[in-house]
Amino acid sequence: MTLLIPPRVQDIGFTVKRLLPSRLQQRVGPFIFVDHMGPAHFDAGTTAGDVRQHPHIGLATVTYLFSGAMMHKDSLGFHQRIEPGAINLMTAGNGIVHSERLPDDVREKNTSVEGIQIWLALPTEVEDCEPSFAHYPAEVIPSINLPNMSVQVLIGKAFDVESPVKTASVTTYLDIALGADTQYSPDFPQQELAIYVVWGSVTVNGELVPEFHMAVLDKDSVIATVSGANIMLLGGEPLAGERFILWNFVASSREKVRAAAERWTNGGFAMVPGETDWIPLPTIS
Repeated sequence: MTLLIPPRVQDIGFTVKRLLPSRLQQRVGPFIFVDHMGPAHFDAGTTAGDVRQHPHIGLATVTYLFSGAMMHKDSLGFHQRIEPGAINLMTAGNGIVHSERLPDDVREKNTSVEGIQIWLALPTEVEDCEPSFAHYPAEVIPSINLPNMSVQVLIGKAFDVESPVKTASVTTYLDIALGADTQYSPDFPQQELAIYVVWGSVTVNGELVPEFHMAVLDKDSVIATVSGANIMLLGGEPLAGERFILWNFVASSREKVRAAAERWTNGGFAMVPGETDWIPLPTIS
């Protein structure tokens, strides 16, 4: 491996482990933000864990759950519950607003909520596209069972099967369960790749990658286990040019993210129908 990235624990109303962006590396392929959410429990009759409406530009969000459920609402009028194994893909383009809240039944049953949320930076030629939303239920996500390995092909193509999830650039995103004493050598030419260890531990070319860490791979990486592990393989073709991040905004220029911040402060985004509360622009030094 070329780089080991430790998690940074953040509190966004519940605990997340943030891997990207990192001071060590901003992105891997189009992946510019990676959070491991939870596991967390939320009390009935509260709004703890709800993420009020907030804006994005220049990226696509991907939400994938291991347990629990979340409710997505956005300024396009989409209202979608997401459950384990499904993919919510929201392309912000020139601007979208959404909220993410915990359903009442999840709170009442004290169900654990855990998952991975990512941002994919958009290629410069489409970063100002019209916003869109797509939901892919778990039953349409390809599943592969191999000796000592099972794979959910969330985005991209692997093991001769292709996910139906459509992205703006070549992207690979796999949920891989590895058995004991297993080796796997990813083969995705022209792509930047990394793994994130959800649980367990693995080695890459003999070097330990602990639980909750991300390892950026080189072209000849061999991933190996002693006991079982669950990893996310993520990456894709490199995007041309720099990317600038300001709060929830990603763009190819500082001017665009600053303009988006001013637009949000001045009420220039369409809001989520039926919602009145929102997250104000944080003070940014």
